[in-house]
Amino acid sequence: MSYRAKLKLGLLSATIISSAAAAMPAMAQTAPAATAAEADGDVIVVTGTRRSTTLMETPINISAVGAEQLASQQIDDIRDIAAFTPGITITDTGPYGAANIVMRGLSASDTSSTGGNSDTAIGIYLGDVPLYVDYKLIDLERVETLLGPQGTLYGLGTLAGAIRYIPNRPDPTQFSGEVYGRAYDVAHSKGIGYVGYGVLNVPIVKDAIAFRTVTGYYYDPGFIDYPFILKSPGTSLPQPGSVANPTGTDADKAANFAGRKDLNSEKTFTSRNQLGFTGADFQAYFTYAFQQTKTQGRQATGGNVIGEGRYEAPWRSAEPSKRTSQLVSLEVQGNIADVAQAIFVSAYTNKKRRSSIDVTDLLLDLDYDYELFPAFSGYTQSRGTDEQYNQELRLVSTHGGPFSWVLGGFWNRQSTNSDYREIVPGYPAYAGINRPDEVEYASYVKTKLDEKAIFGEGSFKITPQWQVTAGIRYFKYAADVLGGTALPLFQTFPAINFRSRAGSTGKDGTVWKFNSSYNITPDLMVWGTYSKGYRIGGVNRVAPCVLPLPPGQNLCALENELSYGPDAVKNAEIGVRAQLFDRKLSMSLSAFKIKWNGIQLDGQTANGAIGIITNGGAAESKGIEFSFDARPIQGLSIRGNYSYLDAKLTEDVPQLLSVQGGDLVDVFAGDRLPGSTKNSGAIGVTYDIPMGDNALVLGWTTTYTGGIYSRPGLRGGGERIPAYTMSRANISYKTDAYEIGVFANNIFDKYAITGIGNDLTRYGLVNDGVIYRGYAQSVAQPRVIGVESRLKF
Repeated sequence: MSYRAKLKLGLLSATIISSAAAAMPAMAQTAPAATAAEADGDVIVVTGTRRSTTLMETPINISAVGAEQLASQQIDDIRDIAAFTPGITITDTGPYGAANIVMRGLSASDTSSTGGNSDTAIGIYLGDVPLYVDYKLIDLERVETLLGPQGTLYGLGTLAGAIRYIPNRPDPTQFSGEVYGRAYDVAHSKGIGYVGYGVLNVPIVKDAIAFRTVTGYYYDPGFIDYPFILKSPGTSLPQPGSVANPTGTDADKAANFAGRKDLNSEKTFTSRNQLGFTGADFQAYFTYAFQQTKTQGRQATGGNVIGEGRYEAPWRSAEPSKRTSQLVSLEVQGNIADVAQAIFVSAYTNKKRRSSIDVTDLLLDLDYDYELFPAFSGYTQSRGTDEQYNQELRLVSTHGGPFSWVLGGFWNRQSTNSDYREIVPGYPAYAGINRPDEVEYASYVKTKLDEKAIFGEGSFKITPQWQVTAGIRYFKYAADVLGGTALPLFQTFPAINFRSRAGSTGKDGTVWKFNSSYNITPDLMVWGTYSKGYRIGGVNRVAPCVLPLPPGQNLCALENELSYGPDAVKNAEIGVRAQLFDRKLSMSLSAFKIKWNGIQLDGQTANGAIGIITNGGAAESKGIEFSFDARPIQGLSIRGNYSYLDAKLTEDVPQLLSVQGGDLVDVFAGDRLPGSTKNSGAIGVTYDIPMGDNALVLGWTTTYTGGIYSRPGLRGGGERIPAYTMSRANISYKTDAYEIGVFANNIFDKYAITGIGNDLTRYGLVNDGVIYRGYAQSVAQPRVIGVESRLKF
């Protein structure tokens, strides 16, 4: 097949996946995907879940980014997906932590400058394996985003929706491979970035057994400088000058600081390996995946708090982070007497985190007069391990007829172990304390969470055009925590004597779903869904208080702070989907309204103001999501999406937010929820210029991200993160065997704030002449210009 023929088929598939997006049927979203879509004459047939249904028969809200778009837009990880997916906001906080993902505004948490490591509001899948790891998006068939609760269809119970990475599977019919390379320049950086990966597919037994591997390395040079790193912690002065000129003279800077450039650089090694077994009625995939990401600092600045520049951080120490993830899984599916397809998934995930962060300002904010030591600074040493075991079994009907069904069972166990130290160089000696390890505070936490569920859906076609679906899920969970705290400055060295305590929680419940759709014509469908979703509760990863509390500093959780309960949503949505003008225009439009109760909120402990999760209040989220794909002439594709979101509290929440000085601030009904945009959208144009059997492809995409609130209702020192627009472009020459191109992202070098750490009540605060630097603004990557090439064989 010539390149032009392949391109034409690929564009048709992309239309099915990304524009009308709409769409996987409730009964079909359960089996591992083999192919995204096929064209059967003039009828578009979706076969991604091993059910053949036309697009107009598939009434569930889904959007997707296909392999072609992932490649052409240099979409490396989940942080880049939001710009191309209506209904979600993903904060780009760099490689220090995983991205924060907010679907349909369902977040009441403050924004951050470090990202997160888990999110139970959404379900994330690699194939059929649930996980929360930001794996690089390479050798994927597509990335699907399902909006709204999915708990009656998936093993993970989801509050807001699910994201699925659909990998390319081992192909036992032919040997194939791919080699990719990219080099690029980042504005305001001293280095050159590069990416390289290789894909190899090897048939072991013809038509039966194959092995597929993809391995890559990502190096981003970074662009955030840390000019105020202390030359000798405990001796060097963090603030050698006055409040008016905190960093002092050039001589002061030379004597006290050992600045470093581009500390938010990223080094990621990733590998995914699959062994596939294929038979007439049987498939099995054994997967091992590994990924490690290293960085030396946050992708954030201090907002010019001590006169630092736009791409400079004010912190006193480097802030390294190392995240390592491993996944082992087995996915098996087979036919049972032509009645049902059985899918079994067993998986183990291990995530390790090692990180350090400047904690000087947190300690100064405790008001223990640490600032009286002129060389005072503090940093953390944090180590954590998360383990997750999953077992899931689903049966999907294959017997045909007007009735179809799914039935499944799910078990998930998550265990965490964390160890945390706060180091204060030079302070023990200054205070006359014999503590050579200089540990000011220490804690450990161990948690275990078990969740079990039974779920299912049934669908009935009342007429060939009209179908109805109903689903239900029963869940039960139990969680335990064991933890301890210690104040080593008041203990005899070398002992660290922890005060330890345990706690537990648990609950069960049910959620449900109703869905119906009607095909007015083969190219026009209307649909509606009313569903309930939930997010399980759990235990806070804070050491329990041991009563009576000892005198002095205490950082621990009281009995009512140890755990939190589940929260739930009721989601109503309607939609219309159409293909017009001889399918030259595909579009999807939906509207939704969500009621959210028992919200899991960010709170703090009474002792030490440690961040915890609590329950309280109610909220409402409503909005509109629209996407289209137009192909007015041969070779020209115009794609776009837009979403409007109105997410706000419907109940008052007293004393939710902490501000400087320890005061607590109320939030009120009508306050807008933080973390998500009200308006967002994107438009992209691709033009294919034939050159014999090859092609020159030109592409341009502009994305708009609306303003985001950093705290509910902008209360407690919250602020509106400004809206921004970014553009990217690419030019590629493509043949059957290779392609080469140039690209540019953030073409106009837009300086954009993406998240806020802390609040404005602490910005610029002066304590005994020392300026507080705990406020942070995460920023988007500046302009990138590069070249790339790809060779397929």
